Amino acid sequence: TWKWVVGPMFLYLCERLVRFWRSQQKVVITKVVIHPFKTIELQMMKKGFKMEVGQYVFVKCPAVSKLEWHPFTLTSAPEEDYFSIHVRIVGDWTEGLFNACGCDKQEFQEAWKLPKIAVDGPFGTASEDVFSYETVMLVGAGIGVTPFASVLKSVWYKYCHDATNLKLKKIYFYWLCRDTHAFEWFADLLQSLEAQMQERNNADFLSYNIYLTGWDESQATHFVMHHEEEKDVITGLKQKTLYGRPNWENEFKTIAGKHPGSRIGVFLCGPEGLADTLNKQSISNSEADPRGVHFIFNKENF
Repeated sequence: TWKWVVGPMFLYLCERLVRFWRSQQKVVITKVVIHPFKTIELQMMKKGFKMEVGQYVFVKCPAVSKLEWHPFTLTSAPEEDYFSIHVRIVGDWTEGLFNACGCDKQEFQEAWKLPKIAVDGPFGTASEDVFSYETVMLVGAGIGVTPFASVLKSVWYKYCHDATNLKLKKIYFYWLCRDTHAFEWFADLLQSLEAQMQERNNADFLSYNIYLTGWDESQATHFVMHHEEEKDVITGLKQKTLYGRPNWENEFKTIAGKHPGSRIGVFLCGPEGLADTLNKQSISNSEADPRGVHFIFNKENF
């Protein structure tokens, strides 16, 4: 038995030593941004840190807990000179981090008073392959929208820098959420991208659809009263929010008709049930002919 136990235990010990070494590397919090609905953004710098789009890191804050590591998706782009995570305050550990960063205080917080942070990673995900396709479908459900903040930022940086050499030509983005207010920071990012693309006369580069899956009667009445306004009453975007869930069969058939003979990457960050639906649609809408349209499904679940 010991021969089978020694090998895995040695690998586990090596992994713990590497994580301990990484946790001792200095991480500097350069900025803390408080977003609405108790969401904070931590912008950090670390020597030698290199990331790709959609990756995630493990974060430890010794001031809150000396042993707990928590995974967070990176919301910054590789082109930026910092890396960032967005943390929604929903539990004891996130509440402790919120207070440790001085976000519960009204006065300005000095940088030297910010807590020490340890970062392990980054670690790869399927979203890294987004630049391998000319056409992609990005589907984020709830908090699964966070990796696509990094993707959309990076795509825009690459597009502005050298659009002719960018293989990616078209993005179909779907955001499904019960309450958009919890991710208001992401709606702000979409507003910025929307305005910049209109300035460059390339509004067709990104097609996005936001689906609100939960609302009450008073909200529905408010939506109806303001439906005719130029900008959406929920997100402030020109693209109006849709209610309910997408008809995925129609969406896949429409995209297949617009891009015949293409390899289309389908990227999901969301629950397992939605992954099964998109996987089945990717298979059923792909043609047997190698020269036909093919949907390539990629997923990460939470």
